[in-house]
Amino acid sequence: MTLQEAALVLHDGTLFEGEAIGAKPEGGVTSGEVVFNTVLTGYQEVISDPSYAGQIITFTCTHIGNYGVTAADEESARPFCRGVVVRDLARRRSSWRSEGELDDYLRRHGIPGIAGLDTRRLTRHIRDQGAMPGAFGTAGESILAAAAVAATGTDGQDLVTTVTCEEPYRFGNGRAHVVAYDYGMKTTILRQLADIATVDVVPAHTPAAEVLSFEPDGVFLSNGPGDPAAVLHAPANVRQLLGEVPVFGICMGHQILALALGGETAKLPFGHHGGNHPVQDRLTGKVEITSQNHNYAVVDSGLDNVEITHVNLNDDTIEGLRCTNLPAFSVQYHPEAGPGPHDARYLFNRFAALMEGRA
Repeated sequence: MTLQEAALVLHDGTLFEGEAIGAKPEGGVTSGEVVFNTVLTGYQEVISDPSYAGQIITFTCTHIGNYGVTAADEESARPFCRGVVVRDLARRRSSWRSEGELDDYLRRHGIPGIAGLDTRRLTRHIRDQGAMPGAFGTAGESILAAAAVAATGTDGQDLVTTVTCEEPYRFGNGRAHVVAYDYGMKTTILRQLADIATVDVVPAHTPAAEVLSFEPDGVFLSNGPGDPAAVLHAPANVRQLLGEVPVFGICMGHQILALALGGETAKLPFGHHGGNHPVQDRLTGKVEITSQNHNYAVVDSGLDNVEITHVNLNDDTIEGLRCTNLPAFSVQYHPEAGPGPHDARYLFNRFAALMEGRA
């Protein structure tokens, strides 16, 4: 197969040359916020994670697509990312689980990609300068540069509305009953919740009164994309649930809980995206290797009656909290690990214990 020349231009004018893969974007250009992810495996789970809405994903692992794709690894009905950047796209897949090629998968879902770039150089640039908008495609350099300058990041954007479900639905048949706010829910999270509960998933804008009408044993706040401070309705709804029912949040849900408790969030220089972040559980002293995907973090200010339970050992950012006077807790990372290590899956059992009054 003959690949067409393509290029990536960042907001600051930095140019990277490569070859087009995946779908062909309209006008030969796609734009978004460029971030990097350090996972060695799990590229399909990353691409199909709704939390990447509005972003272009750069994989630091050099060889992507070598084991193909399978429906079993999908984290949502379709990918919401703006594009994919890889160093080397595998020419053939090799896995007994494989049902297709990654390139075909990208084409089928309308996701453009670019391969053959020096992703090491790109990653170092983002790490040093911070995540920034960019544009890539087969259009001319001047067109790409203009698109990169015009592109916006995730600041101030409520991207949750673009990924949340349209109608409530039920998942699983566990003993407890949980209502889950869908801010961009991953399928692996639903599977983990289904081990402990029957889950009614509701759209992100669902009023607290409607959630309470389900008479749940607990409420779950899911992961999701964009700026948590821009999801204006969410903290107010969660605030009305606190004290009425146990609450557990992951990633965006962690940030929403913090905002509901009077805290603040701030954007990280280049975010946390990968499957190898060390996090210490202050309650036990143990260190977990965690899966992460977020651009924003909770700031340690304005939080009353809150204990910081987990801390990222790379940069000391807050990775978990719990209320000292209410049955509510959350973590910034992804304990469901899709993909990633399973060190933190105990947190779903901790939620079950909280709903049963044992924690």
